[in-house]
Amino acid sequence: MTDKFSYDKSLGVQVPSIMLPKKDVDMTLWSVVACDQYTSEPEYWNKVYEIVGDNPSTLHLTFPEVYLGDGNETERIKKINNKMKEYINEGILCSSEPCMILVDRKTSHVQSRKGLILAVDLEKYDYTKGSQSLIRATESTVIDRLPPRIKIRENALLELPHVMLLIDDPDKTVIEPLSEKIDSFEKVYDFDLMMNGGHIKGYKISDPITLERIFEALKNLADPNAFKSKYDLKDDKGVLLFAVGDGNHSLASAKGHWENVKKNLSDQEMENHPARFALVEVVNVHDEGITFEPIHRVLFNVDPEALLKDMSEYFKKFDGSFMRFDSLETMKNKLSDLTKDRSCHSFGFISALGFGVFTVTNPEHNLEVATLQCFLDDFINNNRNSKIDYIHGEDVVTKLGSKEGNIGFYLPSMRKHDLFKTVILDGVLPRKTFSMGEAEEKRFYLECRKIVKD
Repeated sequence: MTDKFSYDKSLGVQVPSIMLPKKDVDMTLWSVVACDQYTSEPEYWNKVYEIVGDNPSTLHLTFPEVYLGDGNETERIKKINNKMKEYINEGILCSSEPCMILVDRKTSHVQSRKGLILAVDLEKYDYTKGSQSLIRATESTVIDRLPPRIKIRENALLELPHVMLLIDDPDKTVIEPLSEKIDSFEKVYDFDLMMNGGHIKGYKISDPITLERIFEALKNLADPNAFKSKYDLKDDKGVLLFAVGDGNHSLASAKGHWENVKKNLSDQEMENHPARFALVEVVNVHDEGITFEPIHRVLFNVDPEALLKDMSEYFKKFDGSFMRFDSLETMKNKLSDLTKDRSCHSFGFISALGFGVFTVTNPEHNLEVATLQCFLDDFINNNRNSKIDYIHGEDVVTKLGSKEGNIGFYLPSMRKHDLFKTVILDGVLPRKTFSMGEAEEKRFYLECRKIVKD
């Protein structure tokens, strides 16, 4: 591996040294779903702990967010850091030569979703509003969510990625050609994922010719003239090469950690410091295995009737009103009829009293999620005892929203092919606008990378 193929500063892409478990580790027990999933379902994580036990696992290296706020954060983080040291010192994790990894993921919903594991330069990433950086957020970043996540990373030896970056590659020039020569790559893992996670295969890519082709294809996507023509831009806009599809707050936390680290470094030390980079999986938004699912909302500790009354008042000037239905099916049929007219915004709801549809006839926002979220932010701000969670899957909304003191809202999905142009022209979307697949399709922790100097 030569320096020519280890890092391209113009793209912010590095070929990383990746750590994987030694051969005798049970990979099904090793790999667990991203920590920001099932945050209102502790029974899921209890089951994972039961399955994993004391076996080597990324479960012991990460902080499931269902446990944030339980008062035991400091002790949990200390255990995570100690376990990282143990896995390195005892040889449970082994380093490879610098490489990328081609990932092929099968889920219960799609036969194949291909991605490419590489590292990106956090100096090329900016999540702030109006950012024109090469790597940028697609959804609003909640700054208050970052400090506890930065603290987890503060003394960690390793990072484990669940960040997924999207590229807009309709001609399929970056990732898809790798599949045509997949037999020439070394297979580094091939196993079933736990808890209905599907199956995953990984292939090491380290030869200079293939890496050069990947870099050249990325450079073509990042060419300013091609970018301007592709999106029919009249004004100069910063090239958007990588859009964060999943894990924006994790990437933002890595950025926050790097900003803290670099305060004490010289310019020379900053150049190649491992904390400057973040391990990610890059996927093509045009991959048939990429689906955009809505992220629904559930509110806890509320009076649903009072909330609907407040909602009607809030949307009064926008002609907001609601109707009730006796079943999920009749509610969904009504929503199907209403959403044919995209000029009005409609979303279903469920409480212990049954189902309904709320419609805003003259919304001021472009997306339904923005219309609903503006009200919910205002409601939570004025009702501090109430809480909100962001939910993948209609069945979970139905289960949680139907409980006494809760209310759930069902949101429609957005078209994935609209994502890049919307972000380029309009900026970031409201937080939790879309999800790449269902909860069990999210990235599972698997690969590791050192983020401290040896």
